[in-house]
Amino acid sequence: MQNEVVDVVVVGAGLSGIGAAGWLGLKLPRKSYVVLEGRDDVGGTWDLFRYPGVRSDSDMHTLGFSFHPWKDRDAIAAAGKIKRYIVDTIDKFGVRPNLRLGHKVVSARWSTDRARWRIVAERKDGVTVSFDARFLFMGSGYYNYAAGYAPRFEGQEQFTGKIVHPQSWPEDLDYQGKRVVVIGSGATAVTLIPALAQDVEHITMLQRSPTYILAAPSQDRIANFFKSWFPASAAYLVARWKNVLIGRALRWYLTRDPRKMRPFMLGLMHKSLPDHCDKADFTPRHEPTQQRVCLAPDGDFFNALRSRQASVVTGEIDRLVSDGVLLKSGEKLAADIIVTATGLKLQRGGNVDISVDGEPLNFVRTVIYKGAMYSNVPNFMLAFGYTGASWTLKADLVARYLIRVLRQMDAAGADIAVPVADVDAMKTTWMIPHFTSGYIVRAREHMPRQGFELPWQVHQEYLKDRKIMLRQRVDDGVLKLLKAGQPWRLAAGPLSESEIKTAVAAAQ
Repeated sequence: MQNEVVDVVVVGAGLSGIGAAGWLGLKLPRKSYVVLEGRDDVGGTWDLFRYPGVRSDSDMHTLGFSFHPWKDRDAIAAAGKIKRYIVDTIDKFGVRPNLRLGHKVVSARWSTDRARWRIVAERKDGVTVSFDARFLFMGSGYYNYAAGYAPRFEGQEQFTGKIVHPQSWPEDLDYQGKRVVVIGSGATAVTLIPALAQDVEHITMLQRSPTYILAAPSQDRIANFFKSWFPASAAYLVARWKNVLIGRALRWYLTRDPRKMRPFMLGLMHKSLPDHCDKADFTPRHEPTQQRVCLAPDGDFFNALRSRQASVVTGEIDRLVSDGVLLKSGEKLAADIIVTATGLKLQRGGNVDISVDGEPLNFVRTVIYKGAMYSNVPNFMLAFGYTGASWTLKADLVARYLIRVLRQMDAAGADIAVPVADVDAMKTTWMIPHFTSGYIVRAREHMPRQGFELPWQVHQEYLKDRKIMLRQRVDDGVLKLLKAGQPWRLAAGPLSESEIKTAVAAAQ
């Protein structure tokens, strides 16, 4: 078996993985690293999804990398533009020589005696290769790339048309002049409706319950003004911080008094509706903070409704019939094509078989440390972005925290960095306790936990995370910095009083 020795293995060549690689090249140029990507091309989500209209659901000034300006005038960008931006980042920051495409990571074994990870990957040509790494960074995203969540409906075999999932969109799907029903009301459905509306006979979004959909400009006028007059890096910095602060203010108002923000959000959405639409189909039961708000760039979703080529129906499916969908209300929605925009399958760690000193890693038995590392898992980070803001804002902080940890390890002459905790003695809760989106709820039993005190809490607040990950001490007394082979598990003893005081002081 071929074996390569590097300082860091990065898994995934999407926004998270390429972001980490960019920071490694910028800040630690003497460190060796490889980026392992199971697919044949880079881009992650923005290469995988091929359904019509696929685009960002966050502005690119915050979804982009902090070290590489987004220069395009579109703030809400099509997938093709995002992928080109990722490719440009790879070439500009010297990542390409370190890319290993077609390398699907199947296992990662940690050895405390060696203070190394042994990562095994299968290549497209069938050859198995391995990598010995000092540190493992998982930038593999949060969902299963192999298949999306597609529930089976009663009578599905009777339907004579085609059933497709957006994650596996057929390139040759002919929807011209067809009747289409999109099951779902999330970001994918809200994107598909306007993208298909002009070419189909009619398209219906079938939802069990409404979601918040807000019209927003596809271009950021203030950002584009600064791009016209200032260097790209300065204009990008201004636009990025403007959107961070606006998003923070909005979330503050949403959480401070949801009873006031709900009518405000509903007012904005209802104002965008054409007169013939029933407002009941656009009045969510949940609070705005409980699920992600969907964006309609330049009001494209509402324009599709206005054209009457698209409609929204709220109801529960009884079964599928030969020519459509029968609802429990008795209404039938005629369809030649059914699109199951029913969500993703959440997974942690890219479905890699991970073990620590011979013991299989069960993420359910871990607690997240500073939003980046995991209890009792040495030299390991996993990027998991925000649910209510741009994914990359958090992934970028995790990558920058990786740089700080590696530097601290070098300064201390340490081989191992591990956040040690007695998980059984900790009071913990679900990592995203107030989020009710289906793909999140379905995965709760398989995800790690968070604590009720620092540094074991998971925040959805960029400025707070920025302070924790970029300003607080790395050697906080909880993160153990040790030599290879040195025991680190709690069997060696609980934290000392001085270590506890250090950790508390670092968190303040």
